[in-house]
Amino acid sequence: MVQNSLSYVKAYNFAIRIVKAYQFLQNEKKEFVLSKQLLRAGTSIGANGAEANGAISDNDFSAKVSIAYKESLETKYWLSLLKDTNFIDEKIFLSLFADADEISKILFSIIKTTRINKNNC
Repeated sequence: MVQNSLSYVKAYNFAIRIVKAYQFLQNEKKEFVLSKQLLRAGTSIGANGAEANGAISDNDFSAKVSIAYKESLETKYWLSLLKDTNFIDEKIFLSLFADADEISKILFSIIKTTRINKNNC
């Protein structure tokens, strides 16, 4: 997950959107608990990707990408909960969820490729 890689760039840009969503939820909706969970999970995707860039082994790399993948799944959970409790509207939800889902698929593909390559060695 190199810094200029597609996954890194998408995760970083997604984190920016999550920070803005957090600010909206805090300032406009006065929602302080779920929004914090969304902020932590949504920004953690890219942070773990950045850590993967500094991995000291293939196992370390795979572990960090796996954590990023799990954080993307958690982010989708918080987005769904925020939508279903009327803190975010359908349009915002669909846009953020689609981005999170795309990142999840990219990360899962990296995990599969990493594990396949490891098994072939």
